[in-house]
Amino acid sequence: MSGTLKIGVLGSGSGSNMQSIQDAIEAGSLDARIVSVVSDVPDAGILRRAERHGLDAAYLDPAPFKTKLDGEAEARTIAHLERRGVEVVVLAGFMRIVKPGLLARFPDRVLNIHPALLPAFTGIAAWRQALDYGAKLAGCTVHFVDAGTDTGPIILQRAVPVLEDDTPESLHARIQTQEHEAYPEALRLMAAGRLRVEGRRVRILP
Repeated sequence: MSGTLKIGVLGSGSGSNMQSIQDAIEAGSLDARIVSVVSDVPDAGILRRAERHGLDAAYLDPAPFKTKLDGEAEARTIAHLERRGVEVVVLAGFMRIVKPGLLARFPDRVLNIHPALLPAFTGIAAWRQALDYGAKLAGCTVHFVDAGTDTGPIILQRAVPVLEDDTPESLHARIQTQEHEAYPEALRLMAAGRLRVEGRRVRILP
């Protein structure tokens, strides 16, 4: 991709990862622009954060589905993103499974961040899974999204040691610190045209 990367963000929660991306843009370390922020939750914090930065922010009704973005809701979301010229879709705490329609419209251009070192600990509350399992390392993974759950090709990972006195909350907080560095870094690589998907692997070009 050439020129400033146009990002659409989908989120359900507070939007701290969206904030880290916007901070990198404003600091001049990421050649990108968030052209739309969309939430499936009408009062989500991510929408308030977006509005504070003067970003386009919208709630799109996800009905009738509870856990996925599908059917008319998916079609509305795709149309919304297309109207705003989105090139890359960033999932930032988006608590719905995205379906083939969105993935087909943005091939190898839908990214997610997961709070574990994939392929370990997929699904929800991955930091708690790691702690309960007795893992010595946790972390986060930025990956391309595919039709599976947390199964897409890995772009980059950041490791976080699990401490003896960790609680789920303390471990999650340290993982989030790494997430806020990893997501902008992955987008910098994409904006610079340095990511190439080769089957299951993502090659980072010089």
